[in-house]
Amino acid sequence: MGLEDRRDEVPDVYQPAEDSRLLADAACERVGADELVLEVGTGSGYVAGRIADETAARVVASDLNPHAVRQARTAGVETVRADLVSPFRDGAFDAVAFNPPYLPTDPENEWDDWMERALSGGEDGRAVIDPFLERVGRVLSPDGVVYLLVSSLTGVDEVVERAGEEGFSAVAVADESFPFETLTVLELLR
Repeated sequence: MGLEDRRDEVPDVYQPAEDSRLLADAACERVGADELVLEVGTGSGYVAGRIADETAARVVASDLNPHAVRQARTAGVETVRADLVSPFRDGAFDAVAFNPPYLPTDPENEWDDWMERALSGGEDGRAVIDPFLERVGRVLSPDGVVYLLVSSLTGVDEVVERAGEEGFSAVAVADESFPFETLTVLELLR
């Protein structure tokens, strides 16, 4: 089923789009078969499913949205309901992939439904990215890597700087330009 075919499957769950494909492509090119991978904010389970299918890595996924957890499980992805990396063991993962909510949002708009939560990144687009960067290092193995999708709307340089504050070096491993934004996958290493 193509990306366009899945958009209306579950209205409360973020369905695969160009950003999902870009993150999945970048992760699949770099993840090894014996690795344990966490996808944070899995939504439909598309990225986690592709990584599992194309690399033979063991993939665990999480999402705060109960509808997303249900859809990802239905797609065969081992998924838990969680806020970012909170329930996972220290040093457990070789890689973590995350396509966070990154669209800058007017602070007067309330996050009153699951789709808004899946898209809204707060006033600067980094309301979820910053806490993720603070916490993800705890669950990474010593040589672990993070694949983080960011948008030019969010400020790639600002995300790289924030990652640096948390002890990560960052390199862009994939990008794609669209009329209103450029999407970039950052590879973060300690």
